[in-house]
This record gives sequence, C-alpha cells and structure tokens, in this order.
Amino acid sequence: MRRLAPAVAALGAAMLTAAGCAPADNNSAPAASPAGSASQGCTPDQLKTIAAGKLTVATDNPAYPPWFVDNKPQNGQGFESAVAYAVATKLGYANDSVVWTRVGFNAAIQPGPKSFDFDINEFSITEDRKKAVDFSTPYYDVTQAVVALKSSKIAGARTVAALKGAKLGAQVGTTSYTAITQSIKPTAAPQVYNTNDDAVKALQNGQIDGLVVDLPTAFYVTSAQVDNSVIVGQLPQPPGTPEQFGLVLDKGSAVTACVSQAVDALRADGTLTNLAKQWLAGSAGAPVLS
Repeated sequence: MRRLAPAVAALGAAMLTAAGCAPADNNSAPAASPAGSASQGCTPDQLKTIAAGKLTVATDNPAYPPWFVDNKPQNGQGFESAVAYAVATKLGYANDSVVWTRVGFNAAIQPGPKSFDFDINEFSITEDRKKAVDFSTPYYDVTQAVVALKSSKIAGARTVAALKGAKLGAQVGTTSYTAITQSIKPTAAPQVYNTNDDAVKALQNGQIDGLVVDLPTAFYVTSAQVDNSVIVGQLPQPPGTPEQFGLVLDKGSAVTACVSQAVDALRADGTLTNLAKQWLAGSAGAPVLS
C-alpha cells in the first residue's frame, strides 16, 4: 500500500523514544544485522548494480513513519529504512555504499528500466504487478484497515457488511483500493486519490466516510495526522497467501535472486521480526471486522 501526511520532528523523536532507542546520526544507519553473509556471486564485486560497488535503493518522497523517520531514509530509522540497510549488510555493502534515490510509488511499478537496484515502499506483491517488475521474497505480512472520524456513521462498525453503504476512499493503484472493491464491495463507487495526502485531506474534510490503508499507516493516521479519528477495524485476510510487502526490482534484474536470498536470511535469523517489534510495535490491537 502507501503512506500519508508529513511527519513533524517532534513525532519522529517521540517514535524513537517509544521504540527505546537513541536517534542515529542523519547520515549513517545503525547496523541492523550481522555483517557479510552473502553467498558466492552475491557480493558487491560481483553484483551487477546500477553503480559498481554501490547499492542504489529507492523510496517515495516524502517518506512517512513508521516506515521512515523525518523523511530521511538514509538515517536507518523506521522499519523500511532499517530493512533496506539490513539487506545491504547481508549482501556485504557498508552503510556508506548505500545510495538513496526518490521514485514515486506508481512510477516504480510501471514497466521500463529502473534508476534503482531495489525500491522499498510498501509494495504489495501481486500477480498483476509481477508482469511489469520483479519482487523479492516478502519481508512483511500486512493487513488493510479502515480509518474514520469518530463522528462518522461507520465509526462503530464491527462487520464488513456494515461498511457497504459507506463512501470509502484510497490511493489509486494500491491494494487498499482493491480491498474496497473486492472485499467490502460498497454500494457507492469508492473515491480514488492520486496520493494518500489527498485521501487524508478528504477524510479530514468529511468528503469520505472512511479511508482504507495498511494497518501500520492506519495507526500513524489516527495518532499523528487526523484529530478525532479512529481505526474502525482490520479487514479480514483473503483466503490463501496473505498480503505481503516485497522489494521491487527491474523486470529480469540480475540482482533479484541475491536480494531475495538476503531477505530470506533476515527472516531466518530473526532480524525482520526484531525490526518489526522495534518500529511497528504500536501497530497492533485493532479489531478484525467479521
């Protein structure tokens, strides 16, 4: 899915305090995993990256908590920034060999050559997107959630059926929008927005009854962006494989297998679980709509 409105410095500091860690230097990332566990063929001198000896990582601009902090992906703070540096470390790249670039969400998943080695931006892995880009193996299982103003007619909803008469909104091209059309199937056509910033403003202004976003973002919306808002609940996971986030790479990228290997190693050694506990610990406890 996607993310939302700008984070103020005070919020970033508060999140760091809640996570129980000291702020890192803005130009360096904390070591997130043991160094140098890449297999043969997956080392900086062998990988065919955009820039030799460097790992170019992309994300959106702005980039929001809890995925990033202070819109500075290079600081290693926030779940996805930390995951990116952990992947780099597994591949044998030092922190100062990671180069960040900014690419919009929709642009990153369009067909065509990429300006990055991988992009980390809450991209849900879907069969349709796989036609245009490569994905790594998943680094996070995600659920979609509905956010509403406390005054909204759906604020007290406890079932998916109770949302069918609501006017709901989401960012275009996201799995949040798909969740509205395929899981909720409201009687009113969902409102579509170019960015989540626009969608949040629509919620604030009462133009929609509810906003659908991924669960961690829902907690950020209700705690820091929209006064008097509430998480109505999580949408049930569809049957089969849960919705999962993956790193996006160029279609047929020479580094896809190595990046996936690094993600798999981070899952196996517990790094992904520990990073989720550190940065996404507040994103729990929302009721699941029946």
